[in-house]
Amino acid sequence: MGAQPVPVEDARNLPDYLPARMINEFAYCPRLFFYEWVEGLFAESVDTVEGGFQHRRVDEKPTALPEAAELPQTIHARSVMLSSERLRVIATMDLVEADGGAVTPVDYKHGQPREGANGLELWPSDRAQLAVQGLVLRENGYRCEEGIVYYRKTGQRVRVAFDEALVRSTEETIRQAWATAGAPSVPGEIPPPLVDSPKCPGCSLVGICLPDETLRAAADEGAAEQLSLFDAPRRKPAKREVRPLVTPRSELRPLYLNSQGVRVGKSGGVLQVREKDALVQEVRIGEICQVSLMGNVQISTQAVQALCEAEVPICYFSMGGWFYGITIGLNQKNVFLRRSQFRLAEQEYFARALARRLVAGKIRNQRTMLQRNHIEPRRNTLAGLKEMAERAEEARSLEELLGIEGNAARLYFGDFAGMIKTDGQTGREQGGAAQSGAGQLPFDFEGRNRRPPRDPVNALLSLGYSLLAKDLTVACYAVGFDPYIGYYHQPRFGRPALALDLMEPFRPLIADSAALTAINTGMVTARDFVRVGGSVALTTSGRKGFFRAYELRMDTLVTHPMFDYRVSYRRLLEIQARLLARVLEGEIGEYPVFTTR
Repeated sequence: MGAQPVPVEDARNLPDYLPARMINEFAYCPRLFFYEWVEGLFAESVDTVEGGFQHRRVDEKPTALPEAAELPQTIHARSVMLSSERLRVIATMDLVEADGGAVTPVDYKHGQPREGANGLELWPSDRAQLAVQGLVLRENGYRCEEGIVYYRKTGQRVRVAFDEALVRSTEETIRQAWATAGAPSVPGEIPPPLVDSPKCPGCSLVGICLPDETLRAAADEGAAEQLSLFDAPRRKPAKREVRPLVTPRSELRPLYLNSQGVRVGKSGGVLQVREKDALVQEVRIGEICQVSLMGNVQISTQAVQALCEAEVPICYFSMGGWFYGITIGLNQKNVFLRRSQFRLAEQEYFARALARRLVAGKIRNQRTMLQRNHIEPRRNTLAGLKEMAERAEEARSLEELLGIEGNAARLYFGDFAGMIKTDGQTGREQGGAAQSGAGQLPFDFEGRNRRPPRDPVNALLSLGYSLLAKDLTVACYAVGFDPYIGYYHQPRFGRPALALDLMEPFRPLIADSAALTAINTGMVTARDFVRVGGSVALTTSGRKGFFRAYELRMDTLVTHPMFDYRVSYRRLLEIQARLLARVLEGEIGEYPVFTTR
């Protein structure tokens, strides 16, 4: 039975045709198809880059395919595009050969053929794409009995006959692909991840899909439910193994432009930083993941356009380090995730449940920081933080949770000075020594203050939180969220509430740790601060030193407690944002907050 056309009421919000390449993706993995076609997500890999380059060569000189009634005995037509109105699919064929009145599509592939029981054969996804090309040719009046795939890696051509069985299975695949694309806004409708599939390691979207991580989080929830339903189980269910499919670190690096008065331009694929007329720095756009402009730094329209095209966000800060804006290209197409985000933001039960986990995770990480770094943390502080974390998990309202978080912050920052160590002294002790130099400010921490910070330690903390908010705003955009709609932090003009939500557990682990490292290792010294009225700010050299400490922390590898693999903190921020997306899409029930021991 042939595929049925998609009803008009379902089709009006969908593109007119499905490309044959998308049928290939659906046959390979429906979840991959969903991400690329429905949500508009794509990521390059070595294979996709090489394949794209090879197809550019194929498509350089397209030639017309004569009408079926006027077809000569032999022909080689390149880059031929035809569509089927019945199936609502479209195909661009690399090559169409004609011999004796029959046409044969030839598809070029980057890889190699499959070793089957009867010799070389096509991969199922390649067979489906080639069959779509054959069906499209038939729909346009051509006689088409077989197709060929040419695998460039081995230089081999593999033929497949378009028999009735292949035609039926291909039309059914097309129908299923349209059905998957037709109802993406219902939570849980996204196709599930492949289970322990050998396809996943080579997939360019594995860092977006997170197949093993999603299955592991869902399995852990099922195991917890089982343990709560049965009394005294004999043993806990075995944990699902998570393959380390995500690269631990990204090769791309952020660019900080901190010197006042410099100008950023573009030449080809290179950013050029100039001070007056002198070229002071050149950076390849393909080697950076974001650009941060601090204060009076100018950037040309050409540079902005190039960065937007490369999907590199541009982040803007005041001279004092206040994060107040971001420019990003039109690459955020996942409107369905944002619909779920907005809908659940109006549900008090969901906002409260997520906020509890975030605040409890933050307090536990604060307690861990004191245990790891304080010379001798007070027992009542550690006990109080433990109690606050437990109370946070039972809070009945966001207002109560704010009070619990405030009490925990008072305990934590009350002992914060004990983690400041220079020359074997605590921050308070060395502060007196630092004052002996003319114009120097001490690392003397009496408590948290901000807007503006009134001492060097608070200046570092404020800058650290600003950078962390920037990085989580970037992560939110990368996943497809609206960073201004949060759950714990309520919407407020100009405040990235969701980024601040996700930031809570990472404040002590990243920002506080970077500030302590900068002080304790001498990356920032007492000479790197200036007092302006009642506020304290970093000098240009001081900001540069802190950026180094912050990026060292972001590049540190850490073991994920749920997945048991090591990734950098920068990579971890995006993983956690994607896990929250899995919660909003109904794939997992609770957000797995990151906590460290």
